[in-house]
Amino acid sequence: MVSKPWRIIPRPLLETILNNHAQHHRVQQPLILHGPRGVGKTTLIIDRLLNDWNKGPHVTGYVDFAESVKDHHPKHGNSFPWGSWSTCNPPVVADCATQLESCLESMAQKAIQLGSISSTQIFSIVSKWHLPDTALRRIIVQNSAGVASKSKNAVSEKVFGSVLWDRAVFALSARSNAREMDKLLNLGEKGKRKLSVDETSYYREALVALRLAKEVIRAMQSSRGNAIAQLNRTGGFSRSLANSCTDWPCLLLELLSQAAEIDYFQPKLVINNIEVLKNALLNDDKMVSGSMYHDSLIWRIIALGANEKCLPVMLVTSDSYYSYRAFMDFGFPDIFISRETFGWTPMEAELHMIADYFSQSEWKVIVEVLGPSPRHLFELYALKQSSYYQKVLEDKDNTFEDIIDAYLAYLQIIVVNPAMDKAIAILQKFAEDARKGKIPKDKLRFGSSWRHPPQRDDPIRSSNWAKLQLMDFIQTLANTEFGVNYLADCSLEILDDPCTGALIEVGLLYAQREPSFIRPISRGIQRCLARWLVKEKMQMDFGSSFQFLWQRLIRGRSYRHLMLEVGYMPIAPQKIKVQVQRGVDVQLTSYKTECGQILQLSVKAPKAQFEGGRCRFLLLSINSLAWNNTKSGLSCFDF
Repeated sequence: MVSKPWRIIPRPLLETILNNHAQHHRVQQPLILHGPRGVGKTTLIIDRLLNDWNKGPHVTGYVDFAESVKDHHPKHGNSFPWGSWSTCNPPVVADCATQLESCLESMAQKAIQLGSISSTQIFSIVSKWHLPDTALRRIIVQNSAGVASKSKNAVSEKVFGSVLWDRAVFALSARSNAREMDKLLNLGEKGKRKLSVDETSYYREALVALRLAKEVIRAMQSSRGNAIAQLNRTGGFSRSLANSCTDWPCLLLELLSQAAEIDYFQPKLVINNIEVLKNALLNDDKMVSGSMYHDSLIWRIIALGANEKCLPVMLVTSDSYYSYRAFMDFGFPDIFISRETFGWTPMEAELHMIADYFSQSEWKVIVEVLGPSPRHLFELYALKQSSYYQKVLEDKDNTFEDIIDAYLAYLQIIVVNPAMDKAIAILQKFAEDARKGKIPKDKLRFGSSWRHPPQRDDPIRSSNWAKLQLMDFIQTLANTEFGVNYLADCSLEILDDPCTGALIEVGLLYAQREPSFIRPISRGIQRCLARWLVKEKMQMDFGSSFQFLWQRLIRGRSYRHLMLEVGYMPIAPQKIKVQVQRGVDVQLTSYKTECGQILQLSVKAPKAQFEGGRCRFLLLSINSLAWNNTKSGLSCFDF
């Protein structure tokens, strides 16, 4: 087979959906593109869509918060981690904020070049949310120092805010570099645009006004410095202080949203790896924590879209928090536009892979062991093109399966084993919090497998307990064929399991939205989890083996009742009795359920009893001995 370079394969349906959203100049909701790691979300945005979103009237800002993680980013010559970003060294909140602000400022400068933003618009938005008079007076005094004709009226209490703004713009422009401004605005002798004196002064005034607005926001934020420092020391929460840290990016977002115009200036913002911002570290007292900054930013984007419409904002993430829980934390299940992708199906991957990259026999092994994950396929193809592959095949006893085993060993050592160690550390922290009384009693209810963590501060016992819990969980997950429906019975009991949260946090499990399954991020990772369990069992001594057996028999988990497909109901149709108003016996042919409640019934009745045509009846009751559930007088249906 001739070696071919790896190519980015189009995904027409997903690309059409994202393009349709990006074509709007203003929208009411932000969009979240989420899915397991390795399915090609970042590749799709950067290599397929971003160039087209910067052509013509479209201007797209792209922010990747993971760029600050130098050990795990392609920008610094490395690859993205297979696990969660929480397993890497997190960046600093201030760096993430600066990255976002720089992107939005460059977009605002582009809008000023097009004449879509003026000094008056900037002042109206600043005065809409703030009282800038005091900050403006301070800026006027600072920039008028040394000027012989300093006006006393500039700081008078009787001067209106608009007059103060004009004087502050004038004072700041006197200290600005005209050549630098012309370079930003693409003006001057070597520039592409030649404007009149009035037009040049209009553009320069808007650019100076943008700088003035930033100084005003920074001055108002600095006045809250002591309060933010106190907040960080106490670990409390303050929405006003969090909003003060996001005032500048949100003001730019509102400014760009108002300036958006169809076929002239259509800005949009793509934020990749938004979960990195949530876990960012705090290194000074000038900024709130990463989670507080993250929540404030998203809240204000939602509010801007709901109240006045916002430019299209797309959040790209591999964290399953944004598949379900984020929707509930920020309001209701439809507060974001959700677009979930799982990469290719086996048939789609076979269509693209067999002709160019793998043979039919090789593909059968790949799809059985690793699945159709695009990242698995890319890394395996890169391994196949390496000199290692040729050395392996020189031995006649070696086959393509040996290459698969080598790749699985790489995943096991580099990805899964360190992630499991991190998960064990998370469970040890859970045991410590439970011992100190920090865990709510609802999460330690009677019958839960994790209800009795070690009562003494013994790291060895705590580590053994955490590993035992994790082995029990993996064994239970294997019994459910590595897939459980966490919304199956509306109890959300599996989300209370600390092992679920630990494995989701390290990125080995993914809680998808539709259908609501928790499963490994790929079949290859699933196989590595099973290998980890087998290895830990083989390394156990007699005492540890007995403890594991006792855990499985007495306190062991069981999630087989959550092995539910969409619309599946764990009782036979003949066990449901449907009674209608006339007492007519009907035969139930199909039904649809959600969270244990019947949503839709299809019944069949004898024709002799309904020869008059279509009849409507009141549903009196649905009785089921298996459910022990009765509903009366709630629904109507047609025959």
